[in-house]
Amino acid sequence: MLRLTELKLPLDHPPAQLREAAEARLGVPVLAAHVARRGYDARRKSDIHLVYTLDVTVGDEAEVLARVPGVVPTPDTTYVPPRRGFAGAPRPVVIGAGPCGLMAALTLAEMGLRPIVLERGKVVRERTKDTWALWRKSVLTPESNVQFGEGGAGTFSDGKLYSGIQDKRFLGRKVLTDFVEAGAPEEILYVSKPHIGTFRLVTVVEGIRAKIEALGGEYRFGSRVEDLLLGPGRAIRGVVLAGGEVVEASAVVLAIGHSARDTFEMLVRAGVHLDPKPFSIGFRIEHPQAVIDAARFGAFAGHPVLGAADYKLVHHASNGRSVYSFCMCPGGRVVAATSEAGCVATNGMSQYSRAEFNANAGIVVGIGPEDYPGGVLAGVDFQRVWERRAFEVGGGTYAAPGQRVGDFLAGRASVSFGAVTPSYKPGVVPSDLSSCLPDYAIAAIREALPVFARQIPGFAMEDAVLTGVETRTSAPLRITRGRDFQSLNTKGLFPAGEGAGYAGGILSAGVDGIRVAEAVGALVGGRPGTRA
Repeated sequence: MLRLTELKLPLDHPPAQLREAAEARLGVPVLAAHVARRGYDARRKSDIHLVYTLDVTVGDEAEVLARVPGVVPTPDTTYVPPRRGFAGAPRPVVIGAGPCGLMAALTLAEMGLRPIVLERGKVVRERTKDTWALWRKSVLTPESNVQFGEGGAGTFSDGKLYSGIQDKRFLGRKVLTDFVEAGAPEEILYVSKPHIGTFRLVTVVEGIRAKIEALGGEYRFGSRVEDLLLGPGRAIRGVVLAGGEVVEASAVVLAIGHSARDTFEMLVRAGVHLDPKPFSIGFRIEHPQAVIDAARFGAFAGHPVLGAADYKLVHHASNGRSVYSFCMCPGGRVVAATSEAGCVATNGMSQYSRAEFNANAGIVVGIGPEDYPGGVLAGVDFQRVWERRAFEVGGGTYAAPGQRVGDFLAGRASVSFGAVTPSYKPGVVPSDLSSCLPDYAIAAIREALPVFARQIPGFAMEDAVLTGVETRTSAPLRITRGRDFQSLNTKGLFPAGEGAGYAGGILSAGVDGIRVAEAVGALVGGRPGTRA
């Protein structure tokens, strides 16, 4: 099979035209064709067209390869576990059932290692009820919310399944294939920016759990890890759960997510090596989705193939700070994402349809350890300061403080909202957001918004809404690991995913989980793992 790239066709082309374009490029009949990738080019709003990568079968592949430039053999993206059949091997433990933990556990199960998955929260559907209780009734369940529970933080998000990571082994393809087998739409295998949304992610998470259990894996919900058992040479012997139960293991995958602050504290007490790292803070911004669609697609706005438009923006402010859009959610809503009492933290989510009225994104400012000196947990303390401030300004009920963009740019408090209705629940209180972030962040965002409006007309519109605060963009620390994927000073402990500082999003977290699982298999099999 051969792969053709950069096949450009009109937005509304008839299906037969795709094969005709391939035959025109190759100069021979195409016996079979399969879409490997479909994206669009919207750089010229008057000429938006689709761009395909196509895998085709022809009569004489060698002749075509020799004659037609740019055509290559279709790569084999089939994933094969590096080892199978670990009869009698000790069972590894996976802490956390987010995207990283799920893919680590699934890969371990496929190798025959029968992992034990420890998740502090609840099964995904029970967790969904608790999350809605915060959004609708201002009732927070600290162990079951947007951050904690089966599926991890990615379950209550836009469900984006793309990443900029280097992936020469096509591990991302394994993630997507496993998701499709668990109930995700098949289109995520070929569209350029795949997403599935919260409701479909719930089904996928359940499907992956069923496969792990069918392969001999075991889930234990409501199982918060409170300590590590260490032996000679700081080698892992197991973990201690809340209540005192001990789970023995010589290999522990630590896929705890970026908000497991009490677990970070436990790791410090246990002497595990951690380092502070940069992250970002800011607000969520909301516009009518129609404004973004018109700015990006012009007369093609609303076209069913294009769907709801997204954007990606960055500005380097005069005070040296970088301001950028983060986790853009077309046709979605801003959600309450705190996991701690007395704090307000926001995130964005959308469903598969992306059909709600508002577009939202984080507008965040990069910061580093120099902004929060004081030790490896200083970044956590820094996040809490602004989350508690947002809680206070919002009235102390888990409502969030919000401000019209026009008022924010003018430096005056908002007393009401206009054409854009904030979507955050349990509610948004018109406020002055200038006290909800450091002065340098406020100044950088004020400078960036008019600049962004030059790229997307209407971005700085008076009635657009800012909601605070966005502080959980990534973990504020790294659980540093070596080339064998193990902790620098704790043998058998495998830090993984966003919480360890090695991923940023569902796909990259899933890929990291696979890599770490392979390293666990190498350890159990007596061979050193290496970084992929």
